Amino acid sequence: ALSAFKEHMPHIDCRIISILRNDKLIRPQGSTIIEAGDEITFICATEHIKAVMSELQRLEKTYKRIMIVGSGNIASGVAKQLEDKYQVKLIERDGEKAKVLAEKLSKTLVFHGDASDQNLLFEEHIENVDVFLSLSADDEANIMSALLAKRLGAKKAMVLIQRMAYINLIQGGTIDIAVSPQQATISALLGHVRKGDIKNVASLRHGTAEAIELVVHGDSTTSNVVGRQIGDIKLPVGAMIAAILRKNEVIIARRQVVIEEGDNVIVYINDKKSVSEIEKLFQPSAFFI
Repeated sequence: ALSAFKEHMPHIDCRIISILRNDKLIRPQGSTIIEAGDEITFICATEHIKAVMSELQRLEKTYKRIMIVGSGNIASGVAKQLEDKYQVKLIERDGEKAKVLAEKLSKTLVFHGDASDQNLLFEEHIENVDVFLSLSADDEANIMSALLAKRLGAKKAMVLIQRMAYINLIQGGTIDIAVSPQQATISALLGHVRKGDIKNVASLRHGTAEAIELVVHGDSTTSNVVGRQIGDIKLPVGAMIAAILRKNEVIIARRQVVIEEGDNVIVYINDKKSVSEIEKLFQPSAFFI
């Protein structure tokens, strides 16, 4: 039960924001029992993330061996970032591109070959690979090579997917993680498009939910939230204040916490239709200068 979290982690403040079970959203309560397969969104200070994750799932051993498929900016960039700390192998089917990458990457072992070639994967000991990253520009090729890698023994498979429909199909199946560059771009763009002083927007649950970080301005006479307890603020259905960042201190939202001017407030919204109401709620009145 969620109420047992505090007993297991007495010195860590954390809040479970949402639970997705069999594509159905469950509102977390103290009596809610977490089940295997639940997709959980939680918030806590950065330094506590690993401890919270260890409560929710068995943490894996540190990764050592990485295999990457692709030669584009993302694949080559990831290889460049990882090659100093990990044993990285990269597979590219185009001979010229493979040659260019081999010259560009100093420690990554580059192969000219097909990631769907079982013999190649066996020769390079796919069964010892900790993470298989399929990062080419071809969604279908990424999916098929990742499925093959997992079947041949790779411990974890991550794929780059352009089409959102594919992400919803494969998430939670044999492939462990599907990443969409569009979602990352959308999150960045939303921060500029949203009204008010918004620092960050994270698009969650494949675009159906959002977490917004707003900076609070005004005082008790010009703002609907400054000087009020969180429990007294009327939020749209499906929205909740999750945490406050105040002078580099993370405060997990509780009913009695009072919002102050200058706070960075993180609001979780499970229905994006409520975004405009949240923006309006946190904007100071026209008399505020």
